[in-house]
Amino acid sequence: MFHVKRVIGLLVLLVVGNVGFGIDFQFDTVGSFVLVQSDNNPTDAKLILQKNGKADMNDNTDVGFTNPIVQENRNPGSIDWQLTRVRLDHLDGYRSPWIEGYCSRQSVRAGEQLEIMVSTDPPSPFKLEIFRTGYYDGAGARLVETIEGLQGTIQPTPEPNERRLIECEWEPSVALTIPEDWVSGVYLGRLTTTSDPKSFDYWQSYVIFIVRDDRPADILFQCSDNTWQAYNRWPNDYSLYTHPKGVLGPWAQASFDRPYSKYVQIYQNPQSMGSGEWLCFEFPFAYWLEQHGYDVTYCSNSDLVEPDLRCKAFLSIGHDEYWDLRQYRNVEQMRDSGINLLFFSGNSVCWVTPMQPSSDGRPHRIISRSGTYGGNTQWAIQREEDDGPFPERGPDEGYLMGARNVIPVNGSGDWVVAQSDHWIFEGTDMKKGDRIPGLVGWEYHGDPPLDLPGLEVVAEGTALHGGVQPMQWTSTIYSGPKENFVFNAATIFWCQGLSSPPGHMLPWSHWSRPHGLDKRAQKITHNLIQRAISGIDQVKSDRGKT
Repeated sequence: MFHVKRVIGLLVLLVVGNVGFGIDFQFDTVGSFVLVQSDNNPTDAKLILQKNGKADMNDNTDVGFTNPIVQENRNPGSIDWQLTRVRLDHLDGYRSPWIEGYCSRQSVRAGEQLEIMVSTDPPSPFKLEIFRTGYYDGAGARLVETIEGLQGTIQPTPEPNERRLIECEWEPSVALTIPEDWVSGVYLGRLTTTSDPKSFDYWQSYVIFIVRDDRPADILFQCSDNTWQAYNRWPNDYSLYTHPKGVLGPWAQASFDRPYSKYVQIYQNPQSMGSGEWLCFEFPFAYWLEQHGYDVTYCSNSDLVEPDLRCKAFLSIGHDEYWDLRQYRNVEQMRDSGINLLFFSGNSVCWVTPMQPSSDGRPHRIISRSGTYGGNTQWAIQREEDDGPFPERGPDEGYLMGARNVIPVNGSGDWVVAQSDHWIFEGTDMKKGDRIPGLVGWEYHGDPPLDLPGLEVVAEGTALHGGVQPMQWTSTIYSGPKENFVFNAATIFWCQGLSSPPGHMLPWSHWSRPHGLDKRAQKITHNLIQRAISGIDQVKSDRGKT
């Protein structure tokens, strides 16, 4: 029996290879503990008691701490979780009427109910398989639930209102109470018609939802689902970008109460049927985090409107363009309270996006574009002149992110080092002018506010819009008020350098493409995240250390 004594942050960390764990904990005992990591599987790790200076791998002492991500990824993954047979209603269409669906909420906690609405045309029996996406020894997902024997019906396609809002009011096919042991993550429900007894003529699509929790994880991964919905054209060219009055004006609305169509922007990805942009521009980051055992929890954009979320590092990933003003102010407060902000994203915080309730009163189900962020910058003024008038104007996002949404904001290029002696490049052997090919795109940030205290430009270069029009992009880092920091990678494509999960497709845009896995991008990301969750000396660049 151990004598009880409060010890905070006492950890002996055994690192095998070039991998570290993001773990912070408190425990009551005399002695020390060691986290031992397997050579073969970075997630195969456990916290064990170190007695007399020696770690006993067979000691299963309960120290009152478990990393649920490590525990979850010890479960066997699924070899069959992707979509196989995907069919559009016509060659250049967006929907799959044979089977399609949506969820009643963007995110849900364990113990709460989620309804899943499904339509099949023609009416067909179908099954629902629910997978949690993660690492799982490289499999990429784990089957957590199968519901068979469901009967699909044709559910109506609603008529649009004057703002071209398509809001479905389908009857639920499944009402699911989220089990207590479903770990926070992004979940895919694979819908498969089963009318063919020989299993030949079947069709598939996804639904997607986030399981969130309220534990104080090291890392909060915010999914960019407002942007997924803004570009969603289901059923037939209805999005925030397709109003007859203009592409970028305030006229259109979009509802989460409809299926996600096929992704429509820079490439054809059949895995996007029903899954938004998750598998395209965000999942490779989550896969990599869970591969390396980081303590991460997941949330929707809408969860930042009225947050009850605790973390050391907030991550914006991929294409994070649409933010509610309440979300913006809450993330500002996170920074001011000492939380580190890491924008591994591009074109983020561009449009003011009020989230409104559905017609039946469920919160945060309808979005619109009510203005631009940017304050009085030239970019905000130009967007107002080109696409307004707008009913409101958001603050200058550069003072939150460290860089702005320039015009043009889309293009592609190499990610080029500007300050190789900065601590984010430790262990990369990168020098000034070294580049990671094709990692900038297809949207980015630039024009950093140089009067922001502590701002440093760590990478910068030129992106080409359409292969011909140059525009400068800028990656920055600056000091927060409580020994925290804010980093901006200035590219949607950052996750493409971290991992390539099963089924992943590299994008191609503006006549340029990222190459995929890059050890330098991986090491930079490790450096940033490990410092963000370490809680020590976070703002110092440590240049000149030997």
